[in-house]
Amino acid sequence: MSKQAVPVVDLNAVACCAPIAARPMDDDQAAVVAPMFKALGDPVRLRLMSMIASVPEICVCDLTPAFDLSGPTISHHLRVLRDAGLVDSERRGTWVWYRVRPEAFRQLGALLDIPTAPRVCG
Repeated sequence: MSKQAVPVVDLNAVACCAPIAARPMDDDQAAVVAPMFKALGDPVRLRLMSMIASVPEICVCDLTPAFDLSGPTISHHLRVLRDAGLVDSERRGTWVWYRVRPEAFRQLGALLDIPTAPRVCG
């Protein structure tokens, strides 16, 4: 597992990006968006994201038992999702509660928007 630091994503920078079907991204735009996709590229993090997104908020105590991984490993994956700007967290007593950042997914969705115009065959 890589020990590289994941840069914290600025969602305002992502908002400026046109859909990739409209025009190619420049280097700076790709550097801003790549950590979000990289965070979702891991099967454990994708499952965690799915669990978090399926409810308004969820306690880490409800996430950990779903995996055959240690608590610190789950915490690492959750931190990657948080640093990528995909989830927010709030400590309540001894537990941390997670919720999805809808604006992050709206922006990723807009970035991936592909028009469904009919194709003209010549």
